[in-house]
Amino acid sequence: MKTVSQTFRICGFLSFAVGVILASCSGLLSAEEPAGEIAGEVPPVEREFRAAWVATVANIDWPSRPGLSTEKQQAEMIAILDTAVRLKLNAIILQVRPSCDAMYASELEPWSEFLTGTMGKPPEPFYDPLEFAITEAHRRGIELHGWFNPYRARHSGSKSPVSKNHISQTRPELVKQYGGYNWLDPGEPAATDHTLAVIRDVVERYDIDGIHMDDYFYPYPVNGDDKKPVSFPDDPSWQKAVAAGTTLERDDWRRENVDQLVSQMYRDIKAVKPWVKFGISPFGIGRPEKPPQIKGFDQYESLYADAEKWFTEGWVDYFTPQLYWKIGPPEQSYSALLYWWNSQNKAKRHLWPGNYTSRVGGADGKSWPAKEIVAQIWVTRAQEGASGNVHFSMKALQRNAGGIADALRSNAYQQPALVPASPWLESTTNKEQAKPKFTVKKSSGEWVVSLETIDSELPWLWVIRSKHAGKWHVDIVPGGETTRQLYHGKQAKARQKPPSTVAVSTVNRIGEESPLSWYGTESPQSE
Repeated sequence: MKTVSQTFRICGFLSFAVGVILASCSGLLSAEEPAGEIAGEVPPVEREFRAAWVATVANIDWPSRPGLSTEKQQAEMIAILDTAVRLKLNAIILQVRPSCDAMYASELEPWSEFLTGTMGKPPEPFYDPLEFAITEAHRRGIELHGWFNPYRARHSGSKSPVSKNHISQTRPELVKQYGGYNWLDPGEPAATDHTLAVIRDVVERYDIDGIHMDDYFYPYPVNGDDKKPVSFPDDPSWQKAVAAGTTLERDDWRRENVDQLVSQMYRDIKAVKPWVKFGISPFGIGRPEKPPQIKGFDQYESLYADAEKWFTEGWVDYFTPQLYWKIGPPEQSYSALLYWWNSQNKAKRHLWPGNYTSRVGGADGKSWPAKEIVAQIWVTRAQEGASGNVHFSMKALQRNAGGIADALRSNAYQQPALVPASPWLESTTNKEQAKPKFTVKKSSGEWVVSLETIDSELPWLWVIRSKHAGKWHVDIVPGGETTRQLYHGKQAKARQKPPSTVAVSTVNRIGEESPLSWYGTESPQSE
């Protein structure tokens, strides 16, 4: 087990011999051609995935209700992203395909009724919600992952008429009714091809950071009048598979259908944009008795989801099992399940478990205290191989339900963090990052870092480490910003004093950090 200090990956500091130069312009410090030496320690930045799901199905998180004006929809999205900034989150997982529909402009599927109130109706005045969310997230240095339900075709709570271009109308033979919902039949190759085409379309057209699938594969089973589970109605596709020569048992054939979707989706994403991450958030129990004391629902048998295989084979870049239980109870233990999932990580991909944050502050008698979620984050940090958490859902954080937002800000998320690097992926440029150039000067009474682009290319992020009165402060700055004020909050009292050391690096789309540019001075002159 790691110590608390190790969990943040900040143990050990690098010692550098730092140069200093005063530019001829009074009050200007340049990182170019440093001369002289000053001893300094430049700390690494914390690495941790901090994300929240933003569910659009049934208007759980966004928009708050269907049919809002474009202005109100955009204002609500801005509020979500601003909350993420305040909580020092670095990613949002936005549901963009709840039921074979689209929260974005698509020629393959109709506009979602959860957006406008009517399936197929675009927002008025027109805008593209996904493009808007990506732009605003990136402006804040936040990753935006698109969350897709691969098979659900119609939600039981849907109210508007089905549009003519919905797949239930254009290809009704691919859609089955089950449990009050409509589902694509995973046994129909054309249904898989359709979902893959939808994913490729989004990856090609949008500057998205990740593609995310949830836990709905074959649907959760429902019982009939005899209280026994009703089988998914896939007789036609099964009979075609038998006629084509499959030698698999029916359950194994169903699992293979899902396996083929997952593995092909990973390959398709990488063929279009190798830096885009692919993640899955399956049900939190792989199978009962894994580990031995665990009891509960068997997704392998009932959803035909071999989630363990996907993780072991490395068909994902990150894995987010929904560990929606407390730490303590042995039959469904957050910590025990996290340990077991980590033992399956043969491909050494990211393990970022999902947390049931919406359990905090509830009024149904099953509410959790905020300290349970905070403790789960520390358990994750203590687990070697796990490096982040995803909260379900954003609404709880926005409402500060049960004080959860306050607890995160004052405890687990006090300092900013970079998303852990994914070195097995290719970056947008796939070239070595150069040291950034920058200057520090006093302007209008404030010490400001001015950042310079290299070859006219903006980085994904800037990282500014500055030392004031013997203490380090870290700023993670969106790549689109080229200036940043150094002093913050209580540090403002010391704004007349210059920073003793400043170090700047850049971060690319797969999380790799560049070499540092840095300088230090004891007493620069102010202008």
